[in-house]
Amino acid sequence: MKNKALRICAAILAVYLLLGVAFYFVAGDSLRLTKGSNETVTPKAPLAELAQGDIISQTFRCNYDELESLTVIVGTMGRQNTDMIKAQLFDSENHELTKPVYIYTADLKDNQAYVIAFESAIENVKGERLTLTLTSLNGIIGNSISFYYGTSVDVDTGRVTVPGEIRDTDALFFNGERKVDSEKNPCYLCLTVKGTNYHWFGSHYWIVYAAGALLLALYLLYLSLCYRKQKYGHLLAFLLSLKKYNFLIRQLVARDFKTKYKRSVLGMLWSFLNPLLTMSIQYVVFSTIFQSTIPNFVVYLLSGIICFNFFNEASSMCLVSIVGNATLINKVYVPKYIYPFSRTLSSCINLLLSLIPLLIMMLITQTPITPAILLLPFALIMLFLVSYGVGLILASMMVFFRDTQFLWGIFSMLLMYLTPIFYPENIIPSRFLAIYRLNPLYQVITFVRTLLIDGISPSPMAYLTCLLTCLVPFAIGVLVFRKTEDKFVLNI
Repeated sequence: MKNKALRICAAILAVYLLLGVAFYFVAGDSLRLTKGSNETVTPKAPLAELAQGDIISQTFRCNYDELESLTVIVGTMGRQNTDMIKAQLFDSENHELTKPVYIYTADLKDNQAYVIAFESAIENVKGERLTLTLTSLNGIIGNSISFYYGTSVDVDTGRVTVPGEIRDTDALFFNGERKVDSEKNPCYLCLTVKGTNYHWFGSHYWIVYAAGALLLALYLLYLSLCYRKQKYGHLLAFLLSLKKYNFLIRQLVARDFKTKYKRSVLGMLWSFLNPLLTMSIQYVVFSTIFQSTIPNFVVYLLSGIICFNFFNEASSMCLVSIVGNATLINKVYVPKYIYPFSRTLSSCINLLLSLIPLLIMMLITQTPITPAILLLPFALIMLFLVSYGVGLILASMMVFFRDTQFLWGIFSMLLMYLTPIFYPENIIPSRFLAIYRLNPLYQVITFVRTLLIDGISPSPMAYLTCLLTCLVPFAIGVLVFRKTEDKFVLNI
């Protein structure tokens, strides 16, 4: 028995080591750095033409460890000009950060973006307030350019842009005077800042990996000692109960799956058809009637539907898992958490089957399938945990309050509209985004879309956020269930 326990612990540790190495290479550069661009001012109109000596000054906050380039939108009045613009970048103490960049206006096109590229990336400027100045060296009215300004801003969230706000202190200055439009709104240069952020986790990955292996080895050793002394903690007791009641779990899962498709002509085909038909209806509605502009809307929509359908089905089945097995609970002792666990597990069958049409749609829409798809199990595990946690809460409530099933139907519908399944998150006001992103389904679905549509691994912070937002409802569900399970027999 001792040797068997040690072999199991060694196998678990070996799996951790293999997965850790594989994860590092599959995640790739996303684990170490993130390239992006910050808020972009929506173009409204061009400024006045620059004459010789005119200076445009725009202050902005740099949100990147390394600043790579700045992009401005120029107006040439539809002609070829011969002016030269000197672009300079200063820090908050008015020290020049890099050599000036000279813009030859003869090469510019009207209403086009121009990238101000520096000789090398500017380091150690994250959080700094920098100032870009654009100076005309020999401009003459009628033979010079202008730059576009705006009064509103869009913030890049990685997939979509959301409305943002710019402080008045960041207003555009023209020859030292604060620029406002005809409605007295502060003007801002149409400036996009591009840079790179480096992640601490990626830079110290192997140290964290080694520390995790050491902690896991110590914990497994502790579990093996507890097993020998028959002192079972919660986790070990749960794992042993899964092994002990393995046959019962398989029977419960098989019963749920067979019952769902009992007397159905198409049977398991509904696992394929249900998300496809739902997607087809919503695709027609939102791509034609509401004219959605979301890129790759088919995969975007189907991935959201599959994730939410699993959550809704698993939690709804867990809701009646205790009261529906009242006869069995009163006759035979079985740990009561086995019943909602088996219901969630049976929903996983439909989830896995639903992934097949998703992959087919990716092939049809020519969405690139990259190695990042190998990270999909992490998102599915998080989805399982949040569904099981919510299911435990609902199962406990249902025993004491039978109206829970009706209230949950309304709440689940509300949750569907609070999750970006068929709409982009940029329709949510920026002041509500922090609360909106506490939704664990939002985190899981966004994670899945990053893997499938963008074809890259999310940033380390996305892993942490997804993990925390899913573990919280899971932990609450476990605590509520353990607190109330002893009273179930008196109320079912």
